[in-house]
Amino acid sequence: MNNSKMPVVLMGNNFKYEIEATLKLFFSTARFSFYDDISFAQGDNYILASAVPDNGLSLIAEVCLDGEKKTAVNLLPPDTDKNTAEHELCRLIFHILREKIGINPPWGLMTGIRPIKKVTELIEKNMPDDDIKNSLRKHFEISDDKLSLAMLTAKNQYPLLQKIDKNAVSLYISIPFCPSRCSYCSFVSHSMDSAIKLMPEYVASLCKELEITGKIINEMNIKIDTIYFGGGTPTSLSARDIKTIMECVEKNFDIQNVREYSFEAGRPDTITEEKLRIIKELGADRISVNPQSINDNVLKAIGRNHSAQDFFDSFEIARKTGFKNINTDLIAGLPSDNAESFRNTLDKMIELNPESITVHTLTIKRSASLFSLNSENIKNPASEMVDYSIEKLIENKYLPYYMYRQKNTVDNLENVGYAKKGFESLYNIYIMDETQTIIGAGCAASTKLVYPDGKISRIHNYKFPYEYIKSFDKLMEKKKELVECLKKISSSQQK
Repeated sequence: MNNSKMPVVLMGNNFKYEIEATLKLFFSTARFSFYDDISFAQGDNYILASAVPDNGLSLIAEVCLDGEKKTAVNLLPPDTDKNTAEHELCRLIFHILREKIGINPPWGLMTGIRPIKKVTELIEKNMPDDDIKNSLRKHFEISDDKLSLAMLTAKNQYPLLQKIDKNAVSLYISIPFCPSRCSYCSFVSHSMDSAIKLMPEYVASLCKELEITGKIINEMNIKIDTIYFGGGTPTSLSARDIKTIMECVEKNFDIQNVREYSFEAGRPDTITEEKLRIIKELGADRISVNPQSINDNVLKAIGRNHSAQDFFDSFEIARKTGFKNINTDLIAGLPSDNAESFRNTLDKMIELNPESITVHTLTIKRSASLFSLNSENIKNPASEMVDYSIEKLIENKYLPYYMYRQKNTVDNLENVGYAKKGFESLYNIYIMDETQTIIGAGCAASTKLVYPDGKISRIHNYKFPYEYIKSFDKLMEKKKELVECLKKISSSQQK
């Protein structure tokens, strides 16, 4: 089934996005063709989703798998709003697939990437904890374990959200290069072998964009709250290029009152003491050193050119350089990994005593090389790995503080950031909660504008380095919308 292109017929509705998201809960790497003609509802495999007026609003879901057909219906009042109709039609499909396939997605019908926002909205209505759980359980059919995790994460995050400065902005700087491409990666990142010739022009263009952006922010008298260097792997750059870009940030932005300055050092095979010393001296106070696994066989299977020992050496260098806020990333469900190996990785991370540990679940995106293997990638017991991480990390005083979910995630699981008290990443919270403007600079960066009235708009930079460099002047024309948003933020400060 995951290798087929299943016909999906939508009759009387345009619920394509949410219906596809619901189907992805059961067919994580399948492809679908959408039609509005009933004649396509034939053959051995198809989905029919109908919402038509008939003494009310008649919902019909019909699922045919391997020639076996099952139908479910529901009649709603004629004045039912679109969102309710969409949700209830997806529920019919969900129930049929859950019964036929035997998969019970732990997050139920919840397909969005920000589950904590749903909890936070109810917390802000002063709803009691039990009522919050009952409401989400009834609406989304979420498992009790995931409800408890969501509640704990929201409770840890909520006090930090209360301290957010909505009149400030955060800055994201994209370095879309890696020493090699991991098999699970879907980010727009480029190996240094192919991109090295572009590096001088890329660094120059990025610094020029930072200068332009800094001038706009300074003229509006807007404060920078957090800074985040991400990628790719920012430490793929040479020490000299890292110094050039960070000095550009220091020159063009007031970083004296920045509450958090993160640098995603990332892969151990790119980390040197010289680079870390420059990163620290030029203002960054939080870094990530990301092994993903400390099983050398797993590292080889995903295309990483470093060993577990390289990670331990890099972590030691980071401590020696003076970093007191280090995050490590792990991935549950990697190819060739198993539950025992993952437990060993997590236990060793806890022994190292970083300030935060982020546990991702493997996600199979179409642009990742793993996608071509389809179901071969989901044989590892990711659920067992994730369950162990929740229990073990909380037991060791690492509390969940931010969470997001993605499509095509193995076992429909989640990505969670855990941190010791006081070491939660503000940037990670802000990017998920969407309550502060985040300005992106560099190739493939996205600017998320949050207006004082709550409106959210996005500006996307060009995806590829050569496009970013070649079309730089055209890209800068997009800064007009940034100016408009910052003017409104600035005006709200004065009221």
